Parts: sequence; C-alpha cells; structure tokens
Amino acid sequence: MRRVLPSQRDLFDIPDGLAYLNCAYMSPQLNAVREAARRAVDLQSHPWEVGVDDFFAPSERLRELFASLIGGDSDGVALIPAVSYGVGIAAANLPVGAGRTVVMVAEQFPSNVYPWRESVQQSGGDLVVVPKPEQGDWTAPVLAAIDRRTAVVAVPQVHWTDGRRLDLEAVGRAARGAGAALVVDATQSLGAAPFNLAAIRPDFVVATGYKWLLGPYSLGYLWVAPEHRLGNPLEFNWITRKDAEDFAGLVDYRDTYQDGARRFDVGERSNFTLTPMGIAALEQLAAWTPDAVAATIEPLTGRIEEGSRDLGLDPVPAASRESHLMGVRLPRGTPGGLADALAAADVHVSIRGDSVRISPHVYNTVEDVDRLLEVLAATLG
Repeated sequence: MRRVLPSQRDLFDIPDGLAYLNCAYMSPQLNAVREAARRAVDLQSHPWEVGVDDFFAPSERLRELFASLIGGDSDGVALIPAVSYGVGIAAANLPVGAGRTVVMVAEQFPSNVYPWRESVQQSGGDLVVVPKPEQGDWTAPVLAAIDRRTAVVAVPQVHWTDGRRLDLEAVGRAARGAGAALVVDATQSLGAAPFNLAAIRPDFVVATGYKWLLGPYSLGYLWVAPEHRLGNPLEFNWITRKDAEDFAGLVDYRDTYQDGARRFDVGERSNFTLTPMGIAALEQLAAWTPDAVAATIEPLTGRIEEGSRDLGLDPVPAASRESHLMGVRLPRGTPGGLADALAAADVHVSIRGDSVRISPHVYNTVEDVDRLLEVLAATLG
C-alpha cells in the first residue's frame, strides 16, 4: 500500500483560510528552507568564517540529494541556474544534423524549445511538433512522430499547462530504437511524481528547483548520462577544474576538469544562499519520497476532477495525467470575473487560456478543494 502523508501544512507559512493550489507556478517556501536562507545570509555577514570547504562540500551534498531523488549517481549531476541553461548544454552536445529532426510536443514550455530552434536553424534540421491529442495522454502521438530521421526527442514528463503525461519509458525505448537521444524537462514532475531513471534511460534530465522541488528560484539541476560527460560546457569557469580546492594554485591553469558532469556547473555554483536552501528542500523531499507526495495529492485532484465535471466543466481525466497537476477546461471560455472572484476568496490557481490549471501539494486540504469548487460554481453558474 502506498504511504499517504498526514497534513504537512505546519511545515509552511500558509495563513489559515488561504487555498494555495498553484505549486506549478511556484512553491511556497518550507519553513526549513527559509531558516536555511537566514543562516546563510548571517554567515555571509562574516566572510572570515567562510572556508574553502564551503565552496565545495554543500554543492556535493546537493548533488547527492538530487541524484538520490531520481535514482541516479551524483557524478552525473550538474548545478545550473535554469532549465534553459541545462537544455542549452544538451543542445550543444547533441548535434542534430541536416535532414534530421527534433521531436517535441505542442505548446511545450519555451525553455525546452528555443535551444532546439537555434540548433536546427544552424544545422539544417527540422522541428517536429506533435499536436495536442483530443483524448488521452501524449504518449501515442509522440511515439508515432519518432522515425529514422529523429535525432533528439525533447519532451516533458507532464505537460505544464494541464498535467497530461508522457510514458517516458516507452518514449525512451522508441528513441533508442531510432538512434535518437532523449532530453527530459522534468520541472513539472520531479518531486511530485515517481521518476525511474534506470527504466527511462534519458540522455539529459533537467529541472528547475522552485516548483515541485520546493527550493529557491535560480537553482536547478541537470543529470547527464555517462556517455555525454566528456562533452562541452557552456562556460569555462575555475571551480569545475581539477584541484580547484587549491586556492593558492589557481594560477596554475588546468585543462582537466573535475569528475563526471561537474564540468557543466554554472559559474559561482557554490551560491552561499541558494545552496543551503536547496539542500533543506531536497532533504524534506527525501523524507517524504515522491511516491508518497503523489499518493497524498491524488485524492485532492480526484475530488477536483469529480466536482468540476459535476459543474459541466471538462477536466483532464486521471487516466491521462499525473496526480499532482491538472487542467480544467471551461467549455464556455473564461468569464471576465473569474480571476478576481478566485483572488477575493483567497483561492490561488493559474488560468491558462480557457482552462484553469490546478496544482495542489501536501499542504492542501479537502476544504481548500471545496472552496475552489464553490467559487467556480458561483462564478460560472
């Protein structure tokens, strides 16, 4: 039986009566993450207390935690500032070639689109954009788009607008069968949905840290498969070089890098504020586990699906999405007063076109869901 967590609301600073159902936009900070930030700022007020080890040990702890979360190795983890940075590394090391294609899904988040647009323009390749399915998830249409011309499949685990899933294990098998690489933007899934790295076998996995990973803005993660770890980084900084811990010897310039994917780390990756925040967030996720987070959220999105359908709305069904993120389409369009009505009731979601994107977490309650449905009923009725 899957473990279901009791309410975790007391670990966050969320006022009573406020229904924050918008983790896909930005996670509230855990109290522990906020306290880590305060301690970090205090430390930087005394720079004479910052030692050489502070540049390296916390980054390695962050690597270990992220690797454990996805079932990978810490040598494969690079610390990055944004998804676009990680996808840029993937694009720089996965040449497309003339006449080859990059397969992606329609309305994909732009950070996993723009680097590939640039890549195919420079190489003479093409983008293959898979249209949104009328029914079901994205798996079948993506599989149908992969062929002998495919060089890269660049997709999310779930679509950021409505939570529709991709079976990444099936997509990974198809990509390998075509001789193509698989690049996964897992920003809207890691931390809230299980991710089986060994079964998916991606070439690159990238995720930003401020949504389902509960960390700070401008801290992200990149996992790189072993066959790509000798590739070219986007920048050439000192801390990724071998023996960088020897500050006195930094003027003895070295061409060799530290082991694994560390060559891909962003400059100033030791960020003395963001790194401790990321550690506190990933330690909490390790205690919960993504499977338990998913099992805890699932009844809430199930209640939203049932209640919104009773209102005559069109929710993405559970069979086509992950449990933590869902879109509810408004068949008659979005009424002008909906956003104001939700805000006035202290109910926080995202509105995307003619849909409401709802993304609860372990701090949410049945009462939060019922308030959302009440506002929708009053506004749309």
